[in-house]
Amino acid sequence: MIESLLVANRGEIARRIIRTAKRLGIRAIAVHSEADADLPFVTEADEAVCVGPANPAQSYRNTEAILAAAKSTGAQAIHPGYGFLSENADFARTVESSGLIWVGPGADAITAMGDKINARNLMAAAGVPVAPGTTDPAADVDAAVTAATAIGYPVMVKAAAGGGGMGMGVAADEAALRTEYDKVRAFAERMFGDGSVLIERYFPRVRHVEVQILGLADGRVVALGERECSVQRRNQKLVEESPSPAVSPELRARFLAAAVRAGEAVGYRNAGTVECLLVPRQRDFEGDGPGSEEFFFLEMNTRLQVEHPVTELVYGVDLVEEQLRVAAGLPPTFDPDALAPRGHAIELRVNAEDPKRFLPGPGAIRTWVEPTGEGVRVDSGYVAGNTVTPFYDSLMAKLIISGATRAEAIERARAAVAAFELAGPKNNLPFFAELLENEEFLSGDYDTGIVGRMR
Repeated sequence: MIESLLVANRGEIARRIIRTAKRLGIRAIAVHSEADADLPFVTEADEAVCVGPANPAQSYRNTEAILAAAKSTGAQAIHPGYGFLSENADFARTVESSGLIWVGPGADAITAMGDKINARNLMAAAGVPVAPGTTDPAADVDAAVTAATAIGYPVMVKAAAGGGGMGMGVAADEAALRTEYDKVRAFAERMFGDGSVLIERYFPRVRHVEVQILGLADGRVVALGERECSVQRRNQKLVEESPSPAVSPELRARFLAAAVRAGEAVGYRNAGTVECLLVPRQRDFEGDGPGSEEFFFLEMNTRLQVEHPVTELVYGVDLVEEQLRVAAGLPPTFDPDALAPRGHAIELRVNAEDPKRFLPGPGAIRTWVEPTGEGVRVDSGYVAGNTVTPFYDSLMAKLIISGATRAEAIERARAAVAAFELAGPKNNLPFFAELLENEEFLSGDYDTGIVGRMR
């Protein structure tokens, strides 16, 4: 097993990785910005190194500073968490060429999945369903119009190098497409340094369902069930649950088989997620029962996901431990041929944001009392006295609740939300209290438009 691990991230995910590392007897090393010096992940690490000022480009994305920290502390491996450098193929290559262990998929897999058009084409060749769309970038707006006419409106305009719900627009007709194309291309060039644009069929009512995969050290790819991620605002997830209330056993088998094919197509190793759009039949929204047969590949996240804890609770595994074992060339702690879900889990992302408009609301934390009780887990990045700054993502904590059934998990979630004492920054706990009483959510027959209908 790895003996020393540098965690190239911050907040709750750094704290969560450090927790597993220390449980396994691995020396945990944190890197932090000047703005994060007082956060729990820094004090809980065995060693911590400041790598720069608050600006992520000068700290958490500063590859030279992070590699220097690894060298000075004698780190054997680097875990990137999610965000920042986690899907940076050049960084992954540099880590390995420096003689360090990269706790993540190979750089070639990151590169292959980093471009949405290339990823779509690879998946289609592997027999994974993809939505109707372009196989090459739309070189200009006229090419985009020609493609959209062939695909059929409405269409989604996507930044080929984008991810995480960024760089997307919807066009219902040619006039809207011309506007959205220019907007998405400009955004993509500014944010990703790549203005390539993909045109894809847009489905007005869909569910967002993803599959957790793990590429093992022996070359096998296994799937650890699916997660429902349809409660979103601005294409960003707020709530995840597993199993999905929309997925039947037959559909689950198809989902998992497709996800394994996706991983095998790129020789995937370590943890990753295959994200899909599930297109419900109209009857799903007429109270005639859940169920859908059509799903399409959306993208592959070549890293650990924010929502990985719901899979951990349902499958009884520690995915960070499994990541470390794969990186070290060790077998998993579980039997890949005997994976089976048990119970239900729900994750609520507690953000420093207004619960109505979801605009960021950073500030000093005056009160922070986490809920406890059976089936309640809190992965947090802060404690009372810390300050949520405007420099990073607004995520403060993940409230993860499990139960024998979905109904029990929801009931426990209501109690946990009510018991979470948080004062100082704006927060979205009132939204979760509302959601957990919403009839559409409670029924399980909801889609990505649920938040908009609640507002």
